[in-house]
Formats: sequence, structure tokens, C-alpha cells
Amino acid sequence: MPTLVPRLSHLPLWKQDLVIALGTWLIGVLVYLSGMQVLLNGPDTTPLWIRLTELTVLCALEMLRRKVPWALLGALAVVAVDVAIGPSLPILVVFTDFLYATTLYGSRRVSRVMIGIAALGTLAVVCVALVLSAQWRTAILVAFAFLPFLVTPVWWAANVRQQRDIADNERANAIQLATIGELDRKAAVAGERSKMARDLHDVIAGHLSAIALQSEAALSMADADPRLSRKVLESVRENSVSALEEMRAMIGLLRADPATGSSEIEPTAPARLAELSKLVESARASGLAVEVHSTVEGAAPLPTAVDLTAYRIAQEALTNAVKHAPGGKAVLDLRSGGGILTVEVRNDLRPDHPEDGGTGLGLLNMRERAAAVGGTLAAGPSGGGWLVRAELPLEGS
Repeated sequence: MPTLVPRLSHLPLWKQDLVIALGTWLIGVLVYLSGMQVLLNGPDTTPLWIRLTELTVLCALEMLRRKVPWALLGALAVVAVDVAIGPSLPILVVFTDFLYATTLYGSRRVSRVMIGIAALGTLAVVCVALVLSAQWRTAILVAFAFLPFLVTPVWWAANVRQQRDIADNERANAIQLATIGELDRKAAVAGERSKMARDLHDVIAGHLSAIALQSEAALSMADADPRLSRKVLESVRENSVSALEEMRAMIGLLRADPATGSSEIEPTAPARLAELSKLVESARASGLAVEVHSTVEGAAPLPTAVDLTAYRIAQEALTNAVKHAPGGKAVLDLRSGGGILTVEVRNDLRPDHPEDGGTGLGLLNMRERAAAVGGTLAAGPSGGGWLVRAELPLEGS
């Protein structure tokens, strides 16, 4: 059930101070009217209108209670007048609010000073009471009677301030953690996008480059051996189907439900070195003479990440050889030993072959793939040709 009176903390600051000032003024008036304002022995001879004037001025200053230290100094002046004509209970009670507000809303230095003033003020009250009283027991009782007016508001405000500072620090830490989490999320998204771009380049650029070169070869041999033309066309079809299958697998992963892992498209297993023969036949159909030397077949199964990385590196290297050295020769060497899988692709250089305006991402993608499994890749001229060499660790991948 909604309340008719809004919570005080939900109001603007000036309205909060106004409510506090009106409340304390009404309570003080009731105390004066009931005659319970006397703190010392004997009747209160001060006229009521003077007492109410003091109370009104002090409560009006409460509207400035957050203005440190001017509000406290004004309140001290009113209290000094009240003590001079005879201390009264409402004035001292309202004054405690100024002590509380100064400790809570002032600077850290002011807050520490207020704690010291409260301690010294208590000691001063005890000393004055001992001097003015004939009996030390009476002095001690008077000191303890004034203790709540000095120590309690300052102690309470200091505790509230400490809890507020702790809450502010926790809130700041939560904001920082949220910011760090958002930066981590963006970094993860950027990394995933980079990985997807690399995969798309390998799938699309590799297969479509082979399709383009093989199609060009098929067109140029219209009067050649029909069996050779048919073989080239079959290779074009095989590259097209492979590209579609790998694209289908990638789309299936992208459309998978993160909660269940299911997707509308059944994913296809990514290419491995076991399918290297198809890659080699495609390169040969493009006019590249390829020799394969492998010691991997029949050995222990390779880690999945290393297997896929080795296949992609071989695919990209042979694709580059087909594009930059058509009609030349390439040697693919796969060796496994000492916990390292070595992939080498050597091909002839054709200085007379013009640049094809490729994307320039092939070498970068190969290096990123090798680094992703903890390996290294080097590529450059070697012995009159071009050499791509990758070393991929088999342990810890």
C-alpha cells in the first residue's frame, strides 16, 4: 500500500532541512509551553517570548545546516545567548543537530576536528563542573548529563559518514568492475570477429580462387582433351561444394542457440589433414604440379586445433602458389617429431606473373592461426622459390 507521506530521503535537500527545522521548532515550543525546559535548579525567569525567539532563530539557521562552518557558528552565537540568560533544554537539543550536520557534511578535516572538539568539550565540562560544584559527585553527574549533547551527535555522524564512504567506495568499485567487464566483452567480441574474418577468408578466398583459376583453365582448353576438361570441371564443382559445406557449417555455428547449443542447420565437421588429398587434387587441377611428402599418416591422432590449423595453412599456401605461380611446381612436406608438427610448402617463383590484387591477408591469417595454437610461421624467398614453414606444438594445444 503506497504511503501518503513520501520518505524524507526522497525529498530535495532544502525540503528535508525545512521538515527538520519545522519539526524541531514544534517540539521546542511544546517543551517551553509545558515548562520542562529548565536545566538548572530554580525557576526559569526568562520571558517566554525571548525563549521562543531564540528557538525560532536557531531553527531558521537549520535551513543552512549543510553550510559548514557558517551554520555552526551562527548556532553557537544563539547558544551563547541562551547560556548567558540561563540554559534551556530545547536550545541544547537543537544545537546537537548542528554538531551532527557539521560532522557529517563537512570535509574530512572538519569531521576529524569535530571529534577532537567533542572530546575536549567533554573534558572542559567536567573541569568546569568540578570548579563550580562543591561536591565532586555532583560535578561528575553534571558532566554525564551534558555528555549526550556533545559526544553522541558527533559519534553518530562519524559512524554514518564512515558507512556512507564505504558505500561510495563499493559503488565506485562496482562501476569500475562493470567498466572492466564491458571492455573485456568488447575485446572478446573483437577477437571473435577477427577469428570469423580469418575463417571466412580461408574458406571463401581459398575455394573461390581455385574455382576462378580452374574455370579460366577450362575456358582456355576448349579444344583440348575432353577427359582433362572434365577433370577440371569436376574440381571446380568439388571446390564449390566444399565452400558451400564449410559456409553451411559456419552459419550453423553462428545461428546456434547459446542456451541449448542447437541450431536450425546441422553443422559439418571442419576440414582436417585427412582431407588433404582433395586440396592437392584441386591445386593440381588448377595447373600446379604438387608433390606431397608426409610422415603424419598412420601416426598418433593430432590435436583438433593443430589438425585444423595445419590444414588451413596448407590450403592458404597452395592457394597462394596457384595464384602467384600458375603452372609451376610446389612441394608440400608434413613432418611430426619431437612434439612438433612441421608444415612446409615450397613453390617456384614466377617473376613474369603479374600481381592479382589479392587481399594481402593470407600471410597474416596463417601467422595468427599458428600463434593461436602456440606455434610459429615464417614465409619468404628461399632457394630461388618461396617457402612457407609452420611449426605447431602437439603438446598443450
